[in-house]
Amino acid sequence: MRTFPWPEQATRRALLAALCWLACLAAAPTMAAAPRPPVTVFAAASLKNALDDVAKVYVDATGVKVRVSYAASSAIARQIEQGAPADLFISADSDWMDYLAQRKLVVAASRRDLLTNHLALIAPVDSKAAVRIGRGMPLAAALGSGRLAVAGADVPAGRYAQASLVALGAWDGVKDRLARAENVRAALAFVARAETPLGIVYDTDAEVEPKVRIVGLFPDSSHPRIVYPAALVAASHNSEARAFLAFLLGSRAAAVFSRYGFIALGASGRPRATAP
Repeated sequence: MRTFPWPEQATRRALLAALCWLACLAAAPTMAAAPRPPVTVFAAASLKNALDDVAKVYVDATGVKVRVSYAASSAIARQIEQGAPADLFISADSDWMDYLAQRKLVVAASRRDLLTNHLALIAPVDSKAAVRIGRGMPLAAALGSGRLAVAGADVPAGRYAQASLVALGAWDGVKDRLARAENVRAALAFVARAETPLGIVYDTDAEVEPKVRIVGLFPDSSHPRIVYPAALVAASHNSEARAFLAFLLGSRAAAVFSRYGFIALGASGRPRATAP
């Protein structure tokens, strides 16, 4: 049989097609392994240690990075209102979540109450201060010439503290002797550095700071219930944020929060059981 050589042009076209096919094969694994977008969380300052650990567990399990910005709930709510690029908001009270919900800046259907904890009176670790917390408590006398460290009036921890002191009849004696801090961790630092003899923070804050000790816990009935609601930010289009929120509501995250003294809440809003 007689054969005919391929024209040079046809040979070049075949070679180019083969090279393109090989290039597509080489690119396919790279395209499939494209990194998933990180999740940006704006969270209450009191969650710092626990949420950092929860995020690490999530990253190790999924490979999705989680970036968390911590501040007073009031501050981060206003940042979101001003257009800060967040995917998820975790507040230390319902009021600031309501603030964003009323402005349709969070996804209402995604909102869940995540955690609760307790309010504590603290002192420097080597302090001998002793105050029995209850109605008529001698808080002003216990301060001596010092001040009481509390978070700002628009910060959840500051609001809880004021409500409790009013309920216990101790507010009038100390309201002019406050060392106001921008958030609860800043109030904790005042006491840790012995700049104030006493302070009011969450018990979970005190547990992670070795330079302070808990003098006593305030009755839960003396202030609005402490609750940490979480919700997706309406302006976010990051599909990974919903997955991370689901993880926060699950048993693995609950176990980490529990180690830091937080009480994880179930769908009913009641404390959920966690593995020991």
